[in-house]
Amino acid sequence: MALAQVERLTFSYPGVERPALSNVSLQVEPGEIVALLGPSGSGKSTLLRALAGLVPHFHGGRFDGRVEVAGRDTRRFSPADLADEVASLFQDPEDQIVFGRVENEVAFGLENLGAPPAEIWPRVHGALADAGIARLAERRTETLSAGELQRVCLAAVLAVGPSLVLLDEPTSQLDPEGAEAILDLACELGSAVVVSEQRPTLPLERCDHVLFVEDGRLTLDAPRDEALVRLDPAYLPRQAANLSQHGGEGESLVRADNVSYSYGSARALDGASLELRRGEVVALTGRNGVGKTTLAKIVAGLLEPEAGEVQRHGRVCYLSQDPGRYLVTERAEREASLAVGGDLIRAREALARVGLAGLERRHPRDLSSGERERLALASVLVAEPDVLVLDEPTRGVDPPRKTDLVEILLRESADRATLIVTHDLVFAGDVADRVVHLEARELARA
Repeated sequence: MALAQVERLTFSYPGVERPALSNVSLQVEPGEIVALLGPSGSGKSTLLRALAGLVPHFHGGRFDGRVEVAGRDTRRFSPADLADEVASLFQDPEDQIVFGRVENEVAFGLENLGAPPAEIWPRVHGALADAGIARLAERRTETLSAGELQRVCLAAVLAVGPSLVLLDEPTSQLDPEGAEAILDLACELGSAVVVSEQRPTLPLERCDHVLFVEDGRLTLDAPRDEALVRLDPAYLPRQAANLSQHGGEGESLVRADNVSYSYGSARALDGASLELRRGEVVALTGRNGVGKTTLAKIVAGLLEPEAGEVQRHGRVCYLSQDPGRYLVTERAEREASLAVGGDLIRAREALARVGLAGLERRHPRDLSSGERERLALASVLVAEPDVLVLDEPTRGVDPPRKTDLVEILLRESADRATLIVTHDLVFAGDVADRVVHLEARELARA
C-alpha cells in the first residue's frame, strides 16, 4: 500500500488565476527515494507543501483532488495532525528556525509530538551527531552560517523520525562533502524521501524513482533508469571540471591582504588574502562556516576587517545569499530600477537579460524562489559594476537557467571582476577562470 497518494490534484494560490499544479497524480511507496525535478516555478515546492498538508491549510487557495498520507486525507487532517508521519525541510532554513539555541530548536518537534521527556535529549544529540554538527549544540542560531542552519533544520527532521521526509533544496547551501553526507543520511533513515533539487547529480545517484514537473503538470513519473534515458541532458548527472589556480592579468580592482574578522568571540577569518582582477571570474569555495560569506562582504565593503587591509577600485555590487529577504518594492521592474535611480527602461533590459521578460509588473513575492534569485541578479547587473560579488547565485535555480547565468557572466566578464561564492562545483567549473578554496584559519589555493 502506498505511503502517500495524490489523485488529480489541481491547486491555485489565492489571487492567482493560473494553477500552480494541474491534474497531478502519483504515489510514493514506503522507504522509496524520489527525486523531484523541474524548472524554477514549475510547482515542485507546491507539491511538497501539498504532501505536508500546508496546501491548502496554511496557504489557502483553490484545492481540487485528493492527497492522502499514511491513510490520512490532508483536507481533513491539518499539518499538525500529520507531524508524526511527515517532516519537511524547506528552501530557506532561516524561515524554519524558532529558538535561539541549536539544541532547543532540534528538541522542539519532539516536544510538540509529546515524546517522553527522558527520550528527548538523547534523540536530539543523536540527530545533531548524525547531521555532523554535534559541536553546534550550544551555539546561538543567529551566529550560524546558512549552511549550518540547514543542517540544524535537518537534524530536527531526523530527531522526529517520520515515515515521509520532504526535502526542498536540502543541499543548496551545503558544501559538496556535506551535501553528500546529508543525502546519504536521509536515504538511510528507512523513511520515504521526496527530494526536490536543482543540483540533480546527487539525488539521481541515490533515488529509486524520478518525478519531473513542468508548468504545474507531471510530465515524467518513472523508475530511475528509465528516467535517465528520458530526461533533458541539462538535468543529468555531471562531474565538476578542474579549475585553474592562477590569477588573471587585468588591472587589480580588489586586493585584500591578511584580513581577519570575528563575530563576537567567534573567529570567522584569520589572515585571509585575495586579489580580483578585471576580466576574470573567481569561484570561492570551502566548507560551511569557514568564512566565505564574511570574506565576500569584506571584499564588497559591507564589513570592515579587524586586521589587514583592503583596496578597492571602481563600483562594487554584492548579491546576498538569500536576496529574496531584501526585496522591497511591489513590482519586479521597480525593484530592478532601484540601483539606477528608478530608470525603468534600464530595469526592463536587465530583467530581460536574466530571462524575466514579461514578469516586469509581477509582485516579487509572487515569483518562485528561482525567479526571485534572477530578479535580485538583475537588480545588481543593472548598475554595471566594476566588481560583482555573488553569494550562492545558483540557489534555487534550475539547470537550464544556470546555463543562461553562465552565458551572462561570461559574456560580460571582460568588463569587470567577478567573485562567486558557491558550493556548486559543476557551475563553478562552467563559469570560473580559477578557484580559491577557503579553509579554516587560512586561505589556500586548491
